[in-house]
Amino acid sequence: MDYLEQLNPPQREAVSHKDGPVLVIAGAGAGKTRTLTYRIYHLIKNGVHPGSILAVTFTNKAAREMRDRMRALLGIEKSGFTPFPHESEPFIGTFHALGIRILREKGHEIGIPKNFVIKDREGALALVKEAMTEAGYDKTQIEPKKIHAIISREKGELGSPDDYLAQRGGGFIPKTVADVWLAYEKILKKERALDFDDLLAKPVMLLEMKKGAREHFREKWHYIHIDEYQDTNRAQYMLAKALAEPRNNICAVGDVDQNIYGWRGSSIKNILRFEKDYPNTKVVLLEENYRSTARIIRAANEVIGKNRFRIEKTLFTKNGEGEKISLFVSPNEKAEAFRIARTTGTLLRSGGVRAEDIAVLYRANFQSRALEEAFLALEVPYQVVGTRFFDRKEVKDVLAFINAARNPESLGDIKRVINVPPRGIGKTTVAKVFSGMRASLPSATALRVNDFYALLERIARAAEEKSVAELVLFIVTESGLKSALAKEGDEGVERMENIQELVGLAKRYDILPKETALDTFMEDTALLSADDATEERKKGVRLMTVHAAKGLEFPYVFVTGLEDGLFPHDFFGGSERGGLSAEERGEEERRLFYVAVTRAAKKLFLSYAQARTIFGNTEYTVPSPFIADIPEDIVEYESFDDAGEGEAIEF
Repeated sequence: MDYLEQLNPPQREAVSHKDGPVLVIAGAGAGKTRTLTYRIYHLIKNGVHPGSILAVTFTNKAAREMRDRMRALLGIEKSGFTPFPHESEPFIGTFHALGIRILREKGHEIGIPKNFVIKDREGALALVKEAMTEAGYDKTQIEPKKIHAIISREKGELGSPDDYLAQRGGGFIPKTVADVWLAYEKILKKERALDFDDLLAKPVMLLEMKKGAREHFREKWHYIHIDEYQDTNRAQYMLAKALAEPRNNICAVGDVDQNIYGWRGSSIKNILRFEKDYPNTKVVLLEENYRSTARIIRAANEVIGKNRFRIEKTLFTKNGEGEKISLFVSPNEKAEAFRIARTTGTLLRSGGVRAEDIAVLYRANFQSRALEEAFLALEVPYQVVGTRFFDRKEVKDVLAFINAARNPESLGDIKRVINVPPRGIGKTTVAKVFSGMRASLPSATALRVNDFYALLERIARAAEEKSVAELVLFIVTESGLKSALAKEGDEGVERMENIQELVGLAKRYDILPKETALDTFMEDTALLSADDATEERKKGVRLMTVHAAKGLEFPYVFVTGLEDGLFPHDFFGGSERGGLSAEERGEEERRLFYVAVTRAAKKLFLSYAQARTIFGNTEYTVPSPFIADIPEDIVEYESFDDAGEGEAIEF
């Protein structure tokens, strides 16, 4: 078993444990993905049928990496975007992909149509706005995004409108949310649609209500693996528990110190109570960091050691001491941004450092503005991470055409594309069409509407006859989108290139059986739009929030805006946020800083401004308390120089 010799003793212990629950506490950079992958491989090598193994993680990127590693170990060709399509292989995917798998197979038992449509965040928000109108509420009274966020969180807690109203009382906001939520659910049902939260909550409902379905999936998957267990919300926790019982062959991998999503429903309590949920749990600590230098690891340990709600562990590394941590102090955010841009330029000129090796992290999105201005002024290549390929209008339009053609009840998709490209169908006409008043339309308008529905019928037929890639090309041509984009100059060219990228992705699905290829494509694109389908074709220094950086690593990392009130964030006066207490928020902010620090492999730069303009007001700042947690002997202090701005950098 040579593969076991490639693991350190704690990793080997986790991999070799077969039956019964095991909790793997994996510190940052400690090789958790390798451990999880080798554990699955070890089970297969020791006689466990691959199809009886389930591994669930949070992002498509993580699932894809694990699948590709597993396929390499098994000597199978890489899988691309799609989950393992065969029963003879492990199911490795996200929680949402698992939810789809369960609902496609058994959802009809609780009234969910087999060909349900998946509404992404934007589509769900559009339905919430529609639900507000139907429920008689003005969108200026309460922001639809706020209502959607509350509904999303409550669904993650397996709640209902009645539950929410009972818990929150009959005030204006609770009553508004409950009323809109009820209207929202009616619209979803009418359109035969589920939102992302339903993909978690509905499977739990199914497994709780239908014993036959519950036994079916328990027999299908005997060995359960949950990655990033510290980030599970109640729905994910209950789903894992329902599948694991009664065998309890569950392996949970996670790190309490990297729980940074409490504000959106993840509960650190799930991992802290794992041993109580699953008696006789074997606990394994992965503490050896393979990523960072010793000084970076020491800083991380000192910072996170101040937290109370955690499972005790201490990272160590056999890497060298490395460079000291640099601390930049600047007079204001503009000077801070130029200092960072100049420093990255110096790194790039030094040779051997690529722009993609550098990340600039910030606590809040608004901080990117000053940074972008500096990078542009000094002509340092950069990319703001967060532009999602599947959020691009032209891509969403093509996918909406497919949904509208296959499901005429999906009014949201029809509304999106009925005038794409512009065909002279206004909002009043759309309202009449949706109200069943097509017969009252003027003849010229009726002709345009009839042409649109005839187009949907042609697309529906093409969906049955053509490959996925051919269907995308058919839609772009037949709808007139291609010719319309050709008239838009450079922007049209770029948008058409994005559609070509979609065609390239679609071709990957041509290897699947015709009857499942399009469904799989639509499911995958919906899931990819949910989390980490980040556009990465452009080169440049990565500018991103700390939340977006979780799971990534870079040789050089800048953590900016380290001022009390910004990082840690004060959440506008300390009111409860996401149901977290002040102490819980404080500890989560510290975990977030720990995540930021441990993204760095070779060199860490910390930075703060002595004054910062926020919402038009310039305020003098106090350095973040996190800076004081780092031992002085591993920090080199660099105050601002008088340059402020600079000339373009030549590479």
